[in-house]
Amino acid sequence: MTRNYGWVVVAAGAVITCVAMGAMFALPVYLQPMATDTGWTRAGISLAMTIGFIVMGVAGFGWGALSDRIGARPVVLMAAGLLGAGLFIASRATDLWVFQFAYGGLVGASGGAFFAPIISATLGWFDKNRGLAVSLVSVGAGIAPMVITPFASYLIQGYGWRSAMLWIAMAAVVVMVPAALLIRRAPAALNAPAVAPASAPVAKQPSAAWSALKTPQFIILATVFFLCCGAHSGPIFHTVSYAMICGASAMGAASLYSIEGVAGLFGRLLFGTLADRLGVRRVIVGGLALQAIGIYCYIYLSELNQFYILALVLGLAYGGVMPLYSVLAREYFGPGVMGTVLGAMTMTSSFGMALGPLGGGWLFDTFGTYHWLYIASAAIGLGGAALALAFPAANRGAGGTMAEPQPA
Repeated sequence: MTRNYGWVVVAAGAVITCVAMGAMFALPVYLQPMATDTGWTRAGISLAMTIGFIVMGVAGFGWGALSDRIGARPVVLMAAGLLGAGLFIASRATDLWVFQFAYGGLVGASGGAFFAPIISATLGWFDKNRGLAVSLVSVGAGIAPMVITPFASYLIQGYGWRSAMLWIAMAAVVVMVPAALLIRRAPAALNAPAVAPASAPVAKQPSAAWSALKTPQFIILATVFFLCCGAHSGPIFHTVSYAMICGASAMGAASLYSIEGVAGLFGRLLFGTLADRLGVRRVIVGGLALQAIGIYCYIYLSELNQFYILALVLGLAYGGVMPLYSVLAREYFGPGVMGTVLGAMTMTSSFGMALGPLGGGWLFDTFGTYHWLYIASAAIGLGGAALALAFPAANRGAGGTMAEPQPA
């Protein structure tokens, strides 16, 4: 097995994240036919997605810690089965609470298993081009809405929402299981330091993992990740409504999501390449600053074309920055604790994502305008950029932290 096998892991990870995230986030296209067929309220159906976000964040921490012990492959295989089971039960549900449990609980829990374990396994294969490798894995999640969502819509039109969800459940398992079998741990030699200090203790689990979560490196990294997601979650969720208030049609406003998604794909590749060349900390700070400035500019928009331009900028910024937190984590922590570290980061980012929709709705209801949402989100984003300037240098310490600082 050679170092080049890492690119096989990257390809397998991109396929898995595309199918898994696409299957989970396709719920909006089921919403109308489900409400018509079952009589369930839209709020009740949508609550399954809210439950899924919360469960995904909490479960991601557990899946990440488990992957440190048994590896990414068995974790992803178990999660693939859980995803298929959740979608199957949801497709057969005749009671709303059963659907919410299956889609929000089971499918949401499975969704937490694909980021931390796969990224952890990917990082182990690379000492160079880490930014590009991680960004390519995350491209799968960016492509998902462009692939799985139209496919689900096509199936719904032809066969109904229950059959569509059932077939996607079966297809997801059929695709993900073979791809998961390609994921392997990197040989220990690839992760060994060039010169091992004689006094360096051998990291043990789970004590090293829990120690890593107490380090300044992790605390600052997780806080910046939380602020980043807290900054863009509100604008992502509410901008379609804001564009419609400004006179855009429903279809024109909804297309902002597609523009942000396409821009995010290019952002992942661009920022990943820049991180390998300029240093990941420098690129994260720049991306966070660009995101905050772009969010603030929303208060000056009035025409749909202006929304499109800003969607390109923001999609590029937050889409490019998001994968880089795991690259920086690998500079701080050794491979033996990466699953736990990335799982904990996933949990904090999920809480940040949950902040924006609720906070934005409250601000609009209170002040009758979305301007305060964008001002508050921009301030949160600038706070994240400022805190990112305090990223500690990477050094060997408690919890398996890595050696040798990288240039900012």
